[in-house]
Amino acid sequence: MSQKPSKPKAPDAGAPKALTSKITNASVHEHTARTWDDWFALLDDWGAMGREHGDIVRWLTDEQGIDHWWAQTLTVGYEQERGMRAPGQNASGYFSASVSKTVDASAERLFEAFTDPKLRKRWLPDQIKIRTAAEPKSLRADWEDGSTRIAVGFTPKGHNRAQVALLHEKLPDAETAAELKALWRDRLAALKDFLEA
Repeated sequence: MSQKPSKPKAPDAGAPKALTSKITNASVHEHTARTWDDWFALLDDWGAMGREHGDIVRWLTDEQGIDHWWAQTLTVGYEQERGMRAPGQNASGYFSASVSKTVDASAERLFEAFTDPKLRKRWLPDQIKIRTAAEPKSLRADWEDGSTRIAVGFTPKGHNRAQVALLHEKLPDAETAAELKALWRDRLAALKDFLEA
């Protein structure tokens, strides 16, 4: 006897939203001459459910004349709508969490707050292992779990003001992504407080 699939959990407020709720039918129609539902029906008829992400994008660009950005958008929207991927999930099956914060400090000072272990310990008790760094623009590091990574960019925003943008990658599920997004919001707020004190 087959079991009924369990009901999916209701998404929490911090969970990523489906692309179809972010990009309107009017916008899709304006740029592609079809609505979401029109594209979903056309993709179903073509057999997109059994195809890889890249194959769908190529078909949309090569056979339907859609530019690459809209082909990616339509493909992700379709994959989410048909349960092939969850909102926030990339084509390889992983999730990510991204946060940013503007701080009254130079990009150089922000970079140093990440790369100097003594300074970093003042706002980030968790462990990171820096893999690559391009001072004072960016760095990549392994997170303490050993299986996920962070990518951090530093952008000047005027005299003695800069933005730090952080992406935590290779996360296993949406729940972990939401938890780490909350953690990084908290830690970047602590970094701001530390550097602006």
